[in-house]
Parts: sequence; structure tokens; C-alpha cells
Amino acid sequence: MIVDFHTHIFPPEMIASREALAARDVTFAEMYRDRRARMATAQDLLRSMDAAGIDVSVALGFAWSDMEDCRRHNDYLLEEAARSRGRILAFCCLAPEADGPTVAAEVRRVAAGGARGLGELRSTCGLRSPEGADALGSTGLVPLFHVSEPVGHHYPGKSGVPLDAMVEAASSLPAPLVAAHWGGGLPFFTLMPEVRVALEGAYFDTAASRFLYAADVYRRVIDLVGADRVLFGSDFPLVAQEAARREAESAGLPASGLALVLGGNAARLLGLT
Repeated sequence: MIVDFHTHIFPPEMIASREALAARDVTFAEMYRDRRARMATAQDLLRSMDAAGIDVSVALGFAWSDMEDCRRHNDYLLEEAARSRGRILAFCCLAPEADGPTVAAEVRRVAAGGARGLGELRSTCGLRSPEGADALGSTGLVPLFHVSEPVGHHYPGKSGVPLDAMVEAASSLPAPLVAAHWGGGLPFFTLMPEVRVALEGAYFDTAASRFLYAADVYRRVIDLVGADRVLFGSDFPLVAQEAARREAESAGLPASGLALVLGGNAARLLGLT
């Protein structure tokens, strides 16, 4: 089973209203106001999966500033996941500034609708509140966070969860979490014993590797945290799934480690068969 743990899809009506959405959402405008920034639907994703030999894709929502936009996006993710019969798994979105009760209500709603996780989250939202933590723990949804590198070049949408906040979340949230984009470099801090302990239940996805790290990042991170903690992710449609898969397969990993990265770890984390 080949699992892409990091893709993005949008409802067609949101793609059609790109300019209006950009006028009221600063983060969306930064990333998608320019029409050269690709946006994809569920049908686009399924065609890509067929071409790349991907069995299952995790489809992430967007961290809209307005919870009503989050709900609209989440409804689409849930509908398309159900229609795909297991090929698309919905990870639903939450507004970065949403409070605990609001987050808890949406977490329970999307879990009842078939969501498998939350993401791509750009803050810990209300998940660390008593209400949010209780909802997360009782539903078993897996949260996936956009984690920001504290150094390096700027790119649209770079801002996300700072490294120190991600370490705190990993040690306090009642669920295993995924830190996207190689966790913003967090695996390299596991050379510090206290950080290693805090992150021992965290996973790191490989999304957009080509724009962030040298090709040997696969081997370096696996040396630090183990092959069983890395999840293959493309960041489709920013990166073609076929190209991302080739990058992973050419990273020089042993066959057993590559199998874990490309799908074994995702299957274990999400209970896939």
C-alpha cells in the first residue's frame, strides 16, 4: 500500500471564488491569490493517484480564519472521502484562532462524518483547551500541523506552529501527531535528550522536500528518529505525486525502511488494511 500523507483539495466553488476568498483571508491570499498557484479538486487528486500508483491519499483542509469557511471545506472533504471508498481520507481544518468549545464541536462533528484526522493546522488552536483535548482524545483523530523552520528562505505560507510550541504540543496532546514538512527541522533537535523524549510519539511527513532540504534529508532524519516515524507526503498539487514518489524511492533507503515510509507507517497510524 502506497499512502501519500499530505495532499490538498478544495471544493470547486472555492476555487471559482479564489479572489473573493483572498480578499478576506490573509493567509489564503498569501498562498493562492496568484492564479499560478495550483488548486486541485478531489477528481484531480484521484487522476494523479492513478498516474503515480498511489493507493490512498490523505486530503488536508486549509486553515481558514473563519470557522464557517472551515466547515464548508470540511463538508467537501467528508463527501469526497466517502465517495472515493477509502482512496481519499479526510483530514479536516480548524481556524487558528478558534476557541476550545468551537473546536471541540467541530472535531466531534467531523469525526462523526468519517474524518480520520485534522489538518493542515497552523496553530494548536483550541486543541490544548480542556474541551478541545477531550474531543481529540475521545475521537482519536490524528492532528497534522504545519511547522515553520526558524531559518532559511521565505515562501508563501511559511508561517505556522513554531518549534517550541510543537514540542509542547507533542508532549501534551492526547494523540499522536504529525509535524509536516519534516517538522520544520525538529528531528535534528532530537539530539537533545529532552526534545527526543517529548517527540517520541510524533511523526514527520516529507511534504515539499524538494523546496526545503537536500536529498539526503531522508537518510539523516531516519538516522535520528527511525524509519518508523517518517510518512511519505507530496504536498500535491504543489508537487506532483509521481515526482515525489520518485524522490523517496531514490533516497537510498533499504527496502524495509522505504516500505515503512511509503505506506507502512501510515497504515499503522491510521489503522488501514
